[in-house]
Amino acid sequence: MGAQAAGPLVVGVDSSTQSTKALVVDAETGAVLARGQAPHTVSGGAGKESDPGQWWRALGEALAQCGDAVRQASAVSVAGQQHGLVTLDAAGTPVRPAILWNDVRPAAQSARLIAERGGARAWAERIGLVPGPAFTVAKWAWLRAHEPAAAAATAAVRLPHDYLTERLTGQAVTDRGDASGTGWWAASTESYDAEVLDHIGLDPAMLPRVALPGEAAGTVHADELPLPKGALVAAGTGDNMAAALGLGLRPGQPVLSLGTSGTVYAVSTRRPADPTGTVAGFADARGDWLPLACTLNCTLAVDRVAALLGRDREAVEVGGEVVMLPFLDGERTPYLPGASGLVHGLRHDTTPGQLLQAAYDGAVFALLEALGRVLGEDAAPDVPLLLIGGGAKGRAWCETVRRLSGRPVVVPEAQELVALGAAAQAAGLLLGEDPAAVTRRWGTAHGAQHPARPRDTAAWERLAATLADGAALLRR
Repeated sequence: MGAQAAGPLVVGVDSSTQSTKALVVDAETGAVLARGQAPHTVSGGAGKESDPGQWWRALGEALAQCGDAVRQASAVSVAGQQHGLVTLDAAGTPVRPAILWNDVRPAAQSARLIAERGGARAWAERIGLVPGPAFTVAKWAWLRAHEPAAAAATAAVRLPHDYLTERLTGQAVTDRGDASGTGWWAASTESYDAEVLDHIGLDPAMLPRVALPGEAAGTVHADELPLPKGALVAAGTGDNMAAALGLGLRPGQPVLSLGTSGTVYAVSTRRPADPTGTVAGFADARGDWLPLACTLNCTLAVDRVAALLGRDREAVEVGGEVVMLPFLDGERTPYLPGASGLVHGLRHDTTPGQLLQAAYDGAVFALLEALGRVLGEDAAPDVPLLLIGGGAKGRAWCETVRRLSGRPVVVPEAQELVALGAAAQAAGLLLGEDPAAVTRRWGTAHGAQHPARPRDTAAWERLAATLADGAALLRR
């Protein structure tokens, strides 16, 4: 395997909600020499929880599938799902299952925290985000309120990627990117916020050290993994920050990710502060910022509409004036947690294909509206939009994004961008390079290019008017 590589080998790990993926990558060329994947389980019902020990076992399985290549790796980095609350006792054993990002039980604690600490604007300006139920600070407040014995037994609090990095190295280390999604790391000072921690009863000594960009977390000391003992371990980061590294993003380059949920983000040199809470003012893994907005209804919602109509997901027809806001699961952006899907403008001559196209339009409209807030002053209209995620492979998604954005679109060929970004972080640490420059050298953002087409302003205006006029129904 070593003879095939132009440079040293690195390992990038993506520990997501559903699985762990591991890639062995040539640090010089970006060639993926081996890959492995192992599943996770998430509890059903009101709570969304996973056993952190399962992530560790899945990491071992994914690495083992990589074969001999993984034993030659010189550095490794772990990227993980953001916001999850991992509570450990004094021996480092999980007190209870981790509470995941998509667990909305802390909604009451979220509202209380916002009110008690000066309102949404104060949170946005100081912390960089308004702490919705997804964020770790609300989850810790929920745990203290509902499971006080578990909170009292907790000696250390970690994010999912921190937990894995600590088991790899024996060191309690996180990075600014993932820490910026907790609600207790302040973007204004780039450090843990003592007042927030005091307010929620969390001792700063229970939190990991925040490594500087480019700083190592330690070296591999775990015996039970096939990684070489002593290999460098980067600080790791959150999955969105790793995907930005995986694309080698430059400031102002917009990304639209089409998955079960939709995400829009861009690297910025300016610290974001959005008092509406639409844009989370995350830090990136390098020293810049990663303003990001997320919608709940994306590919899954549109596929559900296609199934209801009995049509293939690509069987769309442009035309007509029907409007659909496919908020089947409530919506986060715009913030309409109790909303259901809304259809307006249905006529005798409306076709099933037009109705399906309207579902695509509604999902893309919500994302592009949020993208305007994400980009702010960086909103150069001719910069290509990078389209990633499962939906990016679909013709109907790509054409809808082109028609409603008026931007050129590039669909990168590279897959597994979170794991590639983690590999780039490991390569950057090993070679003393900027990890985003590493992935630009690897060419990860290269792909099919689609030129800009005239923006469908009539459809956009119908969508905006329906959202405004339907507000009372959507909030019911």
